[in-house]
Amino acid sequence: MRVLIVTFALLCALVAGAAAQQANSSNDEPKGKKTKNAESAATTQEKKPSQAAEKATEPNPAAEEQKSAAPKPGSDKDKEEYDVSEVPPVVTHHQVTLDGKLLKYTATAGRLPIKRGDGKIEAEMFFVAYTLEGQDAGKRPLTFAFNGGPGSATIWLHMGALGPRRVLMQPDGFMPAAPYHIADNAYTLLDKSDVVLVDAISTGFSRAANAELSKKFLGVKGDIEAFSEFIRLYLTRYERWSSPLFLFGESYGTTRAAGIAGNLADQGISFNGITLLSTALSFQTLVDNKSNDQPYVLLIPSFTMIAGYHKKLPPDLAQDLTKARQESVQWASTEYAQALAKGDALSADERQKVVDQMARYTGLSKQVLDDANLRIDVPKFTHYLLLDQKLRVGRLDGRFTGPDPDGLLDTPFYDPSESAVVPPYTSVFNNYVRTELGYKTDMPYQVFPSDQNFFENAWNWGSGIAGFPDTATALRQAIVKNPYLKVLVMEGFYDLATPFYAADYTVDHLNLNPQYRKNVSFATYEAGHMVYLPSDGLKKLKSDEAGFIDKSLN
Repeated sequence: MRVLIVTFALLCALVAGAAAQQANSSNDEPKGKKTKNAESAATTQEKKPSQAAEKATEPNPAAEEQKSAAPKPGSDKDKEEYDVSEVPPVVTHHQVTLDGKLLKYTATAGRLPIKRGDGKIEAEMFFVAYTLEGQDAGKRPLTFAFNGGPGSATIWLHMGALGPRRVLMQPDGFMPAAPYHIADNAYTLLDKSDVVLVDAISTGFSRAANAELSKKFLGVKGDIEAFSEFIRLYLTRYERWSSPLFLFGESYGTTRAAGIAGNLADQGISFNGITLLSTALSFQTLVDNKSNDQPYVLLIPSFTMIAGYHKKLPPDLAQDLTKARQESVQWASTEYAQALAKGDALSADERQKVVDQMARYTGLSKQVLDDANLRIDVPKFTHYLLLDQKLRVGRLDGRFTGPDPDGLLDTPFYDPSESAVVPPYTSVFNNYVRTELGYKTDMPYQVFPSDQNFFENAWNWGSGIAGFPDTATALRQAIVKNPYLKVLVMEGFYDLATPFYAADYTVDHLNLNPQYRKNVSFATYEAGHMVYLPSDGLKKLKSDEAGFIDKSLN
């Protein structure tokens, strides 16, 4: 979430300098989160969290007891070391009732090693796996899921959408009063697929052995390779090579998912389906600079939807937001895109026409649009839309609003949607993982990296040095190498971090012929970046994903 904001800024600087360096450099390849209300759980769950957690029966080289991976005392930050020796995962048994049917499942919480060629452990990745009991593992679907950032733990998908337990938010996804509570997730994916939720290195409980080794994994390529190795090792240790396989990525997790699919396709691991929630594959569609106007065009329809939600559109558009969205897409991709392409050659009359239409579709004043040279980015839109009410609009979810913490004119940027979800999710998960899942450790669960500046400055964007980070190419490669692979693109209309029209544009430019294009489908939501925050969004996500799994297996 906040990671994505700063990394986008860094990307702008990176890409701006790339033009001068393009001739002599090129590299490898190529961002977030959530909530819900206290509706009494439509499910009942009798758990046995207090039972002594069993040692895993699955093959796992282990030590006697779980060791804390806290940094060694007295060491400098850049010399911090973590204990990455292997220990057994913690296994507990639970049950949940979905639609009147009792489901018994096993929860496995632990860390898998990422080793170099000679077998020395360089890092460990934390995961929680939920597997339905009494099933044929060879036929049971298996979904690997992760959030993005880069630099976010997978707490959001885990406790907001896919896991059997979830954080209780208000029905519209807004923040409840503390203390925060947990409940059964009536829309868990567990009845359709086993789920493995994985934290990226330097997030959650995932750590490299030391700060220097962390750098190896803090980048597009290193991150993809680490997750690829995690998946290979999980399939090996838990004997799931014959299972139908799925990936589910959110935000930068979609960047990662596309890269993993392309990488593992060459290692003999094929996926039946990939779900991309809040897509970020081609960063040229997301990061504007002086030579890239494309993101401005692709943001307009999201501006229209958010302006409509806050009743800032003219009456003819406000009465039918579906029609307004379609009109906005048409105008943005034609007249507006053509005007930006003309640059300074745009005549005064043409410019005024664009200002008039842009005010109509964004709810912003004509003066602001003119002063911004017809180019409105996310910080400007979120600041000016409700300026008359002295409120800032959310970036991750444009339905959220709040006053600027440092004052109306003194806050550079603020996202009220992030502020509403971080406390409930962090509090609930830290209690859940230790009490119900029995994973006891003094190590802090890092929702975001503790040293944010180090993480952001160290992230290696790969091909960003020669242009924009991109894993759309890797996704295309995976699709054309496997004619059975299905892709589901989920998008929220109120998301300004990864606008829905940018996702549409990226998919429309994968250069797929009809045989492969038919394997790509879309699901849209009246929600923001985390489409599962509102109760109806969570319900629809479950229905869409369940249908997608069925479709992918037929």
